[in-house]
Amino acid sequence: MTLDSPLPNGGSRRPVLIVGGGLVGASLAIALDAAGCPAILVEAAAPRVDAQPSYDERNLALARATVNGLDAIGVWRHARGGATPIRQIHVSRAGEFGATRMDAGREGVDALGYTLPARELGAGLLRRLDECTQLTRLAPATLETMEPLDDGWRAHIRTPEGVRTLDVALLVGADGTTSSVRKQLGIEADTYDYEQALFVCTITPERDHAGRAFERFADGGPVAVLPLAEKRCGLVLTVPAEEADAVAALDDEAFIDLAQQRFGWRLGRLSRPGKRFPYPIKRVAAAQLVGRRAVVIGNAAQTVHPIGAQGFNLGLRDALTLAELIAPVADPGEAALLAEYAARRAPDREGTMAMSHGLIRLACLEQPLFGPLRSLALLAFDHVPPLQRFIARRGMGFRGKPPRAVLERLP
Repeated sequence: MTLDSPLPNGGSRRPVLIVGGGLVGASLAIALDAAGCPAILVEAAAPRVDAQPSYDERNLALARATVNGLDAIGVWRHARGGATPIRQIHVSRAGEFGATRMDAGREGVDALGYTLPARELGAGLLRRLDECTQLTRLAPATLETMEPLDDGWRAHIRTPEGVRTLDVALLVGADGTTSSVRKQLGIEADTYDYEQALFVCTITPERDHAGRAFERFADGGPVAVLPLAEKRCGLVLTVPAEEADAVAALDDEAFIDLAQQRFGWRLGRLSRPGKRFPYPIKRVAAAQLVGRRAVVIGNAAQTVHPIGAQGFNLGLRDALTLAELIAPVADPGEAALLAEYAARRAPDREGTMAMSHGLIRLACLEQPLFGPLRSLALLAFDHVPPLQRFIARRGMGFRGKPPRAVLERLP
C-alpha cells in the first residue's frame, strides 16, 4: 500500500511513517500536515482526550521557543488555557551563597516560558490531530518488522484488524527511550546511569509563587518547583537511587518534610503532596540521528536528565527542524536532506546534552572546595549582562540554528 499526494508543481510526495504517537511524534505529524506533506502516524494506544484534572499529574516546563513552535503549528490555541507563565527562574545551591535569576522583564518578553500539565498538552495535540487532512493515523498499532526498499521502507504494522503493509519514503522513530525503531535500524545508544530517582507531584505552597520557577541543587540531586494555576506548584524531587524505595514509602507528612528540607522556605510551608512514584534517571544518546532513509527524534534520539526540563523542548525542535527540511522536497528520505538534518541538530543537541550532564556532575558534586567557585559563577550569571542574556536565550530554547517555527523578534 502506498499513499502519495500531489506537489504544487506537479509530481507527488511519498509519505513519511512516524512510529510513536507521543508528544514529539504527534507534533511532527501535525507539522508535516501543516506543510502539506502526507504522513502515517503509528500510535501504540488508541487516542483519548483526558479532560479530568489530577492533583498528581506530570507537569511540563515549556521554553519560550517551544510555545512559539506549538503556536506555529496550531496546537497552542488548544492548550494555552491550562498554561501558567514563567516570569522568573531562580537557580541556587543548598548551603552556598550564590544564586542567579532569569527575568522575563529583563529580557524584554512577557514570559520566559510556561508550565503546562502534560495532560493538557496531550489533549491539545489530539484536538489538532483531528484537524489534519494529510495524515493517516493507525491506533492502536505497532511496528512489527520493516524491510529496506530501493526508495524507502516496507513496514509491517500490527493493528486490531490484522497486519498492514505500507511502503514509505522515510521512517521516523519517535518511540521513546527504548526505541524499537532505533534498535531495528542498528543504531547504537550510549547509556549513563545517574544512580538517581525522580519523584514528581503537585504541591501547594503557603506563599504565592508569582510566576517564579525554582531550581535548587544539592548533594543528593536537584529539586525543581514550577508555577501552576490556582496557586499550586509542580514539584520535581531527585534522590539517590538507593533511597528511592524509602522515599516512596513515606507518608504525605514525611514526604513534605523531606521536600521542605531539600527546597527551603522561599515559598513558605509546603503542603498537599499528590501521589508520587520513583522513576530511575538515565541519559541515553543515540550514536547517530539518521540512517538509510530513517531518522530518530525526541527521546529515541536523546533522553536527557530532567534538570532544566529540556526533554520535550529539545524533541520538539527535532520535529520542527525535520518538518521544515521535508516541506519543500518530493523525496523526504534523500540522503542529502538527512545529512543536513543531522548537521542542523548537532549544535542544539550536543549543547543541551552537555549542559544538563555538566550541571548534574558539577552542581551536585559533593566537594566543598567547589562551593565558592559555584557561587561565584552563579553571581556572575546574575550580574554580568552578556552572561545573563547568553543563559536566558538558551533557557528560552534559542540555541544553534533553531527551526524557523520557534523564532521571534527579540530585542
